Amino acid sequence: MEFKIPQSLKLEHEELHAELARATRVKGKIGESAKAVAKVLHPHFIKEEEYAMPPLGLLSSLAGGKVTGEMKSVLTMTDRLKSELPQMLDEHKAIIAALKILIDAATKEKKMEYVHFADKLMSHAQNEEQVLYPASILVGEYLKLKNELG
Repeated sequence: MEFKIPQSLKLEHEELHAELARATRVKGKIGESAKAVAKVLHPHFIKEEEYAMPPLGLLSSLAGGKVTGEMKSVLTMTDRLKSELPQMLDEHKAIIAALKILIDAATKEKKMEYVHFADKLMSHAQNEEQVLYPASILVGEYLKLKNELG
């Protein structure tokens, strides 16, 4: 079974990538700082799209009471996220540190659009830590419980 990342999350990631790409093309400290953000962010986004976000595509079905045997194959992703969560959170810390440098550079140059972008990306990371990662892990835990009970 193929698990699709919810479209709203996919679009948000694409938008953040596009904004970061624009920032990397700026001359001087802003561009340099944005490139440093991209260096730590890109491998992290790949992991998220590989195994952290696809389980969230099952939320609507599960909330509607629909559980199928095919869904169990998502456990590979949710178990991986659960085991790699400390590393994912460490990566967020590195991303936030790089974003703070970008904010400092953008503030000094009075380019508030890059400050706004960095703030938005930090908020995105916080949303992942507080909502998306736990929800993804819960998809797996719920399916395990349903399998034991059913």
